[in-house]
Amino acid sequence: MRDLLATWGYDPVVADDIPAALKALDELKPALVLDGGSAEDSTFAQQVQEQNFELSVVPLERPVDPSKLRVTIDRAIELAQARKENERLRRELQDRGAFGELVGTSDSIRKIYTLIEQVAPSSASVLITGESGTGKELVARTIHKMSPRRDRPFVANNCSAIPETLMESELFGHEKGSFTGAASRRQGCFELADTGTLLLDEIGEMPPLLQAKLLRVIEERAVRRLGSRKEIEVDVRLLAATNRHPHQAVDDGTLRSDLLYRLNVFSIHLPPLGERKEDLPLLAQHLVTQLAAKHGRPARFLSPSALQALQFHAWPGNVRELRNVIERAVIICSSEQVERHHFAPYPIEQRERLRNEDTLSVPVGTPLEEVERQMIMRTLHKTKNNKTRAAELLGISLKTLHNKLNLYRERGLLHDE
Repeated sequence: MRDLLATWGYDPVVADDIPAALKALDELKPALVLDGGSAEDSTFAQQVQEQNFELSVVPLERPVDPSKLRVTIDRAIELAQARKENERLRRELQDRGAFGELVGTSDSIRKIYTLIEQVAPSSASVLITGESGTGKELVARTIHKMSPRRDRPFVANNCSAIPETLMESELFGHEKGSFTGAASRRQGCFELADTGTLLLDEIGEMPPLLQAKLLRVIEERAVRRLGSRKEIEVDVRLLAATNRHPHQAVDDGTLRSDLLYRLNVFSIHLPPLGERKEDLPLLAQHLVTQLAAKHGRPARFLSPSALQALQFHAWPGNVRELRNVIERAVIICSSEQVERHHFAPYPIEQRERLRNEDTLSVPVGTPLEEVERQMIMRTLHKTKNNKTRAAELLGISLKTLHNKLNLYRERGLLHDE
């Protein structure tokens, strides 16, 4: 058995009895234990469990079938490695990977942690920008939880999800009978968030006339319900979010410049998930733990192949898309390890399949910038110049791809079509 395991690339250590085996476990920290004792005698496995050795004990079935044994060993070691990686990620998450409701250790996300620490204790308005699904509301909630208003209300209002005819009532409230269907008095978001924090999400979707009324409320710190002549003083810390570039929205006429200046006292920009892929293992593990607890499922961690599949995807929907994929996988997974096939039918493997079909060969010593340029051009050729698809395959945002192409054009390395 020792010689057989050695031919498979393992480094087996043989112990003649249980005390010698336990001593070897303590000193060598092996990846796996093969128990050659009788099936009726589970003393060794019990002692391993009692001493909290976090490894698998695989009983040897006799006669030994080498092909079946190798599959069993490979599977058990993969599971053990996944458990170890899971524990490492849990410790990293606990030690330094979480900040309020945000998760990540990349440089870009750490800069956001620093900005939040700086602005949270104040009462300044904050404008949070970033693509849809990057976690703008999580940033707002973290700011609130780290502020002196943490024990007061936090109210989030998505301006893009409310019909224009109801938005004023939603924000400022209304009196009974102030319009058809107003059967009773209703407080608006500003009153509900009084002494606390109000997040106005997708602020650029607010009608211009209502933006003017909002500006007045911000300046006078008072609201007037629809159908009322009485002004109600409110003390609200205002946060706003948008998935558009705010100054572009001003140029387009969808956001008032004077409102932008009042909201943009302090700004925080969230990068897309595709530009901070180093956060993905930690973030994915956090979501597996969180969502398994939410749904009462046994899933605890991701297999290496499952995590690799997630790494291949460009995540155009950002963290929200990742959460949806993992939530579905956790729900259908019946074991502690989420496997690659649990993501089906979600198409996260398309990039890997395409990547295996076409290769790029470059000489050793080629400058990295040139390798990058060749890869971008080869991918654009493969996608018939579909820049959105090419950006997804390359794992970068469409904006980053356009910036690269503009740079190549300036250097004479790309000609306009």
